[in-house]
Amino acid sequence: MPLVRAQVAVGQRPAGSEKLRNLAVTLRGYLPNAHFEPVRSSRTQRGLRNIVGVLPGPGPAILIGAHYDTEYQPRGFVGANDSAAGTAGVIELARTLSSELPAGHREIRFVLFDGEEDPPGCNEKDFEFCALRGSRTYAAAHRREVGDMILLDYIANRDARIPREENSSPELWERLRVAADQVGTESTFPATTQTPVLDDHIPFLEQGVPSIDLIDFSYRYADTLEDTPDKLDAAVFDEVGETVAQLTIDLSPANVPE
Repeated sequence: MPLVRAQVAVGQRPAGSEKLRNLAVTLRGYLPNAHFEPVRSSRTQRGLRNIVGVLPGPGPAILIGAHYDTEYQPRGFVGANDSAAGTAGVIELARTLSSELPAGHREIRFVLFDGEEDPPGCNEKDFEFCALRGSRTYAAAHRREVGDMILLDYIANRDARIPREENSSPELWERLRVAADQVGTESTFPATTQTPVLDDHIPFLEQGVPSIDLIDFSYRYADTLEDTPDKLDAAVFDEVGETVAQLTIDLSPANVPE
């Protein structure tokens, strides 16, 4: 939660803005073995870059991701749940998993995507192609390197319930629910579905990578000036984080040839 508040304190930080580029340097410092990777830019937003951290191991990698840019409108939007919470969740998972993963674990990648939100001039019907720039660039550059993709989006709002988003891979979702049962958070991830969402997991799904989007799409303050830290709940945040940590541990054993 302190990292959520620190991001929100920066103010509105759309892709290509000086505020976001400065914040990116700080966020990179929280991830293991971290580096920047350039992202395809638009005419109105330039200099985009993903932030990538790695816990080395054999492939294919498990990728845990979130976007760290905010909407450029409405003016003053600070995005506590969309997606300062997702960004903070990825960073905290990187910190805790570094000491909790079994020996010989698969490679784990932590990616903070730039340019997820639509830029000026992007029509809603074209969102999949003029937004999602960081994830699309990353998926193309690292084709066949990722084995599972877990996306964190609206994950910390009070009373959140996160059914399977209908684009998400059913088999990987069932693994998530098994992990939730292990850590006692199954009520947060009900055995139902919610509307399909165009989000940063889509470019990976298009490449055949099992991918899930953790998002409470019923969040009432989405895309409004009211998406502020007081709408979030540290207990819910912890439930999602504990579940994703357990899922990652469950997925992490590498396949060792006989």
